[in-house]
Amino acid sequence: MRASARSCDVGEPVADRLLGGRLTLLQRPGGHRAGTDAVLLAAAADAPADGHFVDVGSGVGSAGLMLARRCPGARGLLVEVDGATAALARRNCVENGLAERVEVVEADLFARAADRPAALAPERAALVLTNPPFFAREVVRASPDADRARAHVLGGQGHGDWLAACVALLAPRGRFVTIHRPDALPELLAACTGRLGALVLRPVLARPGGDAIRILLAGTKGSRAPLRLAPPFVLHGPDGAFTPEAEAVHRGEAAVTL
Repeated sequence: MRASARSCDVGEPVADRLLGGRLTLLQRPGGHRAGTDAVLLAAAADAPADGHFVDVGSGVGSAGLMLARRCPGARGLLVEVDGATAALARRNCVENGLAERVEVVEADLFARAADRPAALAPERAALVLTNPPFFAREVVRASPDADRARAHVLGGQGHGDWLAACVALLAPRGRFVTIHRPDALPELLAACTGRLGALVLRPVLARPGGDAIRILLAGTKGSRAPLRLAPPFVLHGPDGAFTPEAEAVHRGEAAVTL
């Protein structure tokens, strides 16, 4: 099984078309593949026209590039720790004509500020968005594929540590947006204390009446406004097809309101 998992990652990246064909994303055929999570995150993040956004743990650039495509005035930074994946993100920037507005840096979110690239300075970003690894290392068996393992499993930190490191990149009154699993919510909310206010929580349901399978969480650095619970975002109708709202978001024709 392990040999098979490695062998399927060999070869040229596969080109996937997202946002109704308006974005081409080169992805490893056997590695982690961006999908609905990245689409929802990008649609929920609203980059100010004169602001700077950072996509932390960007992978091949899926969420950040979708955001840049949706917000023509936005300029951003894709942060990825793995060199090969960062190189693929750079190819995606060029492929989509976004290299002048979106930069890619290979960097560790948890490195000391002095050891990071100058582009990743603290308290600079107007917006930080992140689709982080969903699982702690001690509670899940990591995939034998290194790319999948990096995308799904935290190295040695907790969910709250990741959130705190992301918020440190935000300028005062900057906005943070993430997508995550519902079971991470207690740790995320605890990490927001003293860092983020005006929190907005929106559950994502697979079908009407079901439990949440994801949460979208947003907040403003330094705000003291209370938390607000937004209506659920429903992905599929009873027939299994996308709801009209989800279809519009996946085609890049609508945002996810938070």
